[in-house]
Amino acid sequence: KDYREPPFFVDTVDLHVELFEEYTTVRSFMRMRKNLRVAGADAPLELDGSDMEILSVFGDHALIRPEEYRVTEDKLIIHKVPESFTLEITTKLKPQENTSLEGLYKAENIYLTQCEAEGFRKITYYPDRPDVMATFTCTIVADKTVYPVLLSNGNLVKKGDLEHGRHYAVWEDPFRKPSYLFALVAGDLGCAEGVYTTGSGRKIKLQVFVEKENLSKCDHTLNSLKYAMKW
Repeated sequence: KDYREPPFFVDTVDLHVELFEEYTTVRSFMRMRKNLRVAGADAPLELDGSDMEILSVFGDHALIRPEEYRVTEDKLIIHKVPESFTLEITTKLKPQENTSLEGLYKAENIYLTQCEAEGFRKITYYPDRPDVMATFTCTIVADKTVYPVLLSNGNLVKKGDLEHGRHYAVWEDPFRKPSYLFALVAGDLGCAEGVYTTGSGRKIKLQVFVEKENLSKCDHTLNSLKYAMKW
């Protein structure tokens, strides 16, 4: 009886995550629309977020000046927004100093995320609730020598090398999901591979990424994945 619909929906999210040793920048490009059943014409947009520095905010490709929004300890509030719009927010965070084990953090030499239940709000400003469902694309950029493996949700659609020893990977998840299911990993990991044959005879490559010293322990994981796919 206490449930209330979200006042704003997000249809698509395009994340660009640049990993550096001293800090990380996250550019979030979102296509948003107002839930007219709940939000009135003058309803402000309130996004969840904490432990980040805002570098810029753009609405429909136009700069939103700092006096046009308000930042609290756990919210970004934009006072006037249309019924549908694009919102681009660039933030700066320090995963190596994040000891909460929520959001994006660094454990030894591996970047990891923990977004369930409310960790995504420590990566970027977002309506961080499970009934806001969107499709996600994530581009990860990092040093290729230190972080040769770049992982996120969905399908790896593009990867390549960049200048100054860096590289990138683009992951695209075609299925709408809540923000708490977002995942990102970057590190020097090993990969155990297997193959699953579907009922129609199609062969699907399976991969489990793990610290290299634990590669010999992945048989149970691969077999469990095969059983789950068969089920």
